[in-house]
Amino acid sequence: MSEASERETICTISQSIFARGLTAGSSGNISVRTGEGWLMTPTNASLGRLDPARLSKLDLDGRLVSGDPPTKESFLHRVMYEERPATGAVVHLHSTHSVAVSCLTEIDPEDVLPPITAYYVMRVGRLPLIPYFRPGDLALAEAVRGFAGKHHAVLLANHGPVVAGSDLDAAVNAIEELEETAKLYLLLRGAKTRYLTPAQMNELIS
Repeated sequence: MSEASERETICTISQSIFARGLTAGSSGNISVRTGEGWLMTPTNASLGRLDPARLSKLDLDGRLVSGDPPTKESFLHRVMYEERPATGAVVHLHSTHSVAVSCLTEIDPEDVLPPITAYYVMRVGRLPLIPYFRPGDLALAEAVRGFAGKHHAVLLANHGPVVAGSDLDAAVNAIEELEETAKLYLLLRGAKTRYLTPAQMNELIS
């Protein structure tokens, strides 16, 4: 795919994410690996109103080559790429239901959401909770680094999910599945619920 096509794809997917209420205001950010570095959504930019020509273009050292300055959370993306060499794209959202779950005291920090559906197990798997850090705190990068090698998806406490994928479609599909599962979890709280068994989960991931 040419760089021009990648830029258009990022903006089209970002607009869809914003239009469906998966992130609000200027929250959320997306990056895609290129042969020369990364394309990334700019800082303080709404995913619903991106200009392909103004996307941040970074070199392999993370230096801005062209476009607007990148998202302040670019370090989250860099950690995922560094720890997961096969990563082709990273998506971070402040999606409502995922953030709500990240604020609950009842959740298991080693695996936040139960195996409600087969698609969640296949696209997300185990989801660790990263402790809270203030926005922009670089210590968050090292906290994420401790999990990124084993998990392509993490949930930041009182903040939102970060998901890496082999390409942008894979990352978006996984983070949307995570958000839907968080919604289901909140809807089912207090009800007797049938989750997938360990045998059923092993069948999906084997």
